[in-house]
Amino acid sequence: MIVTSRRRKRTARTSQYVLLALYMLFLAFPLLWMLSVSFKTPRELVELHPSFLPDSVSLSNYREALDTDRLVTSAVNSLKIALATSLLTTILGLPAAYVLARYKGLLSRLGTGWILLTQVFPLILVIIPLFLWLRRLHLTNTHTGLVLVYLVWALPFTLWMLQSYIRGIPTDLEDAAAVDGASRLRTLIHVIAPLLLPGVIVTVMFAFVLSWNEFFFALVLLQDPSLTTLPVTLAQFVGIEGIPRLGPLAAAALLATLPSLVFFGVMQRWLTGGLLSGAVKG
Repeated sequence: MIVTSRRRKRTARTSQYVLLALYMLFLAFPLLWMLSVSFKTPRELVELHPSFLPDSVSLSNYREALDTDRLVTSAVNSLKIALATSLLTTILGLPAAYVLARYKGLLSRLGTGWILLTQVFPLILVIIPLFLWLRRLHLTNTHTGLVLVYLVWALPFTLWMLQSYIRGIPTDLEDAAAVDGASRLRTLIHVIAPLLLPGVIVTVMFAFVLSWNEFFFALVLLQDPSLTTLPVTLAQFVGIEGIPRLGPLAAAALLATLPSLVFFGVMQRWLTGGLLSGAVKG
């Protein structure tokens, strides 16, 4: 009986590992396919029945992507915009989410209604009035205007996430800080913020990915080629006829993915540390 139970547990565990491996392979397949295509020669890309692995490794696609399409400049622009958006979203979102989570009243209900309302409208409905307002403020064709757009776009979902984290923190900690003479701002900075580190890290990652991958606003608001972001530059690998240069596009897309992977690797370490720190302090 005991042996049968152990066998069932081993079988169940093995099945879980197999399913997990298949799921990870499913998620990694686009990246692996892109990696394979980026090393293929133009002749291999036009074959009727191409193989998954390249017959011969070629770096010509990477050279073409880096030399002809301002990929590095666009990556630097995207990195600056993404970091600025992440920083501003966190700075503005943390105190606003604290107010929405702790104060039950008209302001909280209006804030929650605004969060839900902003998620209803599609982007195509707001782009024309948004463009006209930014042009009136002389913020079109500038990274500042684009950062402001991303900030307004990311802030509702950021507030929704952060207030759920704040509601999970006991109010007894704030009462204890108030007894010790701490103000609301000091309590938010020294008591709430350290416990919210996992939520803050998730917020930063969300804002970074949103602004790093965004295409539509960047295409409409930026006209100067030296200011374009990475998604807009990647779209230029598709010709007027709609036929993509598949090899250079795969190489450029793979290079564009690397900063996000590095950023996620760094933030994941902080996220793990924040979870452990929050567990100890809580």
